[in-house]
Amino acid sequence: MRHKKKLFFYIFLIAVAVACQQAQGEKKTTENLPFDMPQVEIPKFKTDTFNIADYGAVPDGSTKCTEAFAKAIDACSNAGGGVVLVPAGMWLTGPVSLKSHVNLHMNSGALIQFTGNKDDYPLVQSYYEGVSAVRCQSPVTGLNLEDIAITGSGVIDGNGGYWRQVKKDKLTESQWKELVASGGVVDGDKWYPSEQAMESNDLAARGNLPKVQTLDNMKPYKDFLRPVMISLVGCKRVLLEGVTFQNSPAWNVNPLMCEHVTLRNLTIRNPWYSQNGDGLDLESCRIGTITNCSFDVGDDGICIKSGKDEEGRKRGMPTELFVIRDCVVYHAHGGFVVGSEMSGGVRKMFVSNCIFMGTDCGLRFKSLRGRGGVVEDIYMENIRMVNIATEAIRFNLFYASKSPSEDPLTGDPVIEEQPVSEATPVFRNMSFKNIVCEGAKKAIMMQGIPEMPVENMTFENMKIRATEGISLNYAKDLIFKNVSLNIEKGNAASIVNSKNVVFDGFSSTGQDKLFRISGDRTEDLQIKTDGQSITFNDIDCPENLKTKIKLVE
Repeated sequence: MRHKKKLFFYIFLIAVAVACQQAQGEKKTTENLPFDMPQVEIPKFKTDTFNIADYGAVPDGSTKCTEAFAKAIDACSNAGGGVVLVPAGMWLTGPVSLKSHVNLHMNSGALIQFTGNKDDYPLVQSYYEGVSAVRCQSPVTGLNLEDIAITGSGVIDGNGGYWRQVKKDKLTESQWKELVASGGVVDGDKWYPSEQAMESNDLAARGNLPKVQTLDNMKPYKDFLRPVMISLVGCKRVLLEGVTFQNSPAWNVNPLMCEHVTLRNLTIRNPWYSQNGDGLDLESCRIGTITNCSFDVGDDGICIKSGKDEEGRKRGMPTELFVIRDCVVYHAHGGFVVGSEMSGGVRKMFVSNCIFMGTDCGLRFKSLRGRGGVVEDIYMENIRMVNIATEAIRFNLFYASKSPSEDPLTGDPVIEEQPVSEATPVFRNMSFKNIVCEGAKKAIMMQGIPEMPVENMTFENMKIRATEGISLNYAKDLIFKNVSLNIEKGNAASIVNSKNVVFDGFSSTGQDKLFRISGDRTEDLQIKTDGQSITFNDIDCPENLKTKIKLVE
């Protein structure tokens, strides 16, 4: 009896120790975050190893290894999981389908290159740009799996040049001539890899593809149906680590409806001219980290999505509870991007210690009427930007729509108000802190819509050098605290149809006027100076708005 008591006591002590370890692990995951964050579950694998060379793969770059990959993955899965090893060498293959409990591990010097033969990629029911769609099978696929990984230090190349159209103005004259001489067809200023791709693209642009898509009726348009390269759908405990993903047919890495996603030490690359060549599209996923990754791509770099329009709202799966740290984005349309397919919502995201160098836009938020969805509780801090082609920070809820009309007297953008519905996008409750930008066309642009202004934003401790300053249209409940601008022309801040905006310790050099204020909806503006004397001589605004502006020294 005494021995049993001791045994129970030891079991109790072990249980307490395990609980403490778990609590410490969760504390590390959630430390200093502005929201509660569960511990990210990282997959673990057996050490059993299955070398693809033992299943017939030949590393000569010309022998197709599709069957060998499938046999090695099947053997690993049937044995209860483990490691499928890709040794150094050049491995040509068709699509690779992952299975649960399998870690596809690439040794240094390993290159997986996917074939450019579209016959190797059958049509499948899949997803594209936020909606269900018929596409060609992705080079790497994982569907409803648990505990999967792609790790190591090799390179996975999607051979995207066999799929993508290319615009002439994206290339030098010699590059264009070389591309045209390689084959394919030319239509005006665009090159296509095949005549079918060109014709299908034209039909899609005119809305003439089948409205209800099936595997049969989409066969004539197959060359147009470019897949994402890494398609992981409905998976739990995903690890991508150390590998280079490059040259994708469309989006590069696309986890969709996954949970517990860990991406670290990745290099994600696409040619800068690659159409739809996003780096990472994290879509309707929950709980994860993206750490120490590098992006140099043809479209958005780190992009957060959650489905498109009615289908996305019905799915109702927000992307939430992610920490993104220590990443670098080189060429991209946007460094960190939310939207425009965000109909299921995006919330509880923390982005810190990232660098954007030469991206078209830095922090980019985009949506439009019809999307719906709520984007909220987004926190960004310690962001450094250099040579941003457009805005350092951009909100555009009028994305992909015709340009707003202009007030004939003031030239201000004017958007006709519409009723609020489930299709109205909402962007609110965000924080931008400790941000430095050395060179941009514009510091900050916020374009909301009158029925749903961008709201409740804080911009704190920011220093931006740009050609132009800040412009706000249809925004409310904003705080600019300790924001310093160095601009070349125009007004430091242009405020139109916005209300309850506070400038606390705001300073600027190089401007025409410190503020330009207009719009029938503008009210409740408060300007606090930091030892700088500001009068209405520093503000360009009509007389009727002066009563709605409070100057506080």
